[in-house]
Amino acid sequence: MAEHNDTGNMGEALARRHLEEQGFAIVETNWRRGKHEVDIIAYKEGLIVFAEVKTRHSIDHGNPEEFVDRKKQKAYIRLADAYVTKHQREEEVRFDIISVVVGAEGGSIEHLENAFTAAEVMR
Repeated sequence: MAEHNDTGNMGEALARRHLEEQGFAIVETNWRRGKHEVDIIAYKEGLIVFAEVKTRHSIDHGNPEEFVDRKKQKAYIRLADAYVTKHQREEEVRFDIISVVVGAEGGSIEHLENAFTAAEVMR
């Protein structure tokens, strides 16, 4: 497996653990529809979170969350719509970004709750 895949898998594992520590139940990982994918779908107390995980070895070229562009946000919103329709979910939906940096000095996780909304992205 390529090193970037290992890095991404490590970041997603750390993000899942972080969400579970926050009381979320992991409902799906790597949920796909067509060519797009949601990294983590989690549930807690009437809230479904669609989380994009971005993992980097350093912030030399910017923070990981900066790489979730408008195109990726639109894809997430469409995926969320497909998911809640398919599974007949009626809970509140939130879009989070979990930014993970793993390096020789250890790692850090930044959880950006409500990082974007359908109203602001789809206008």
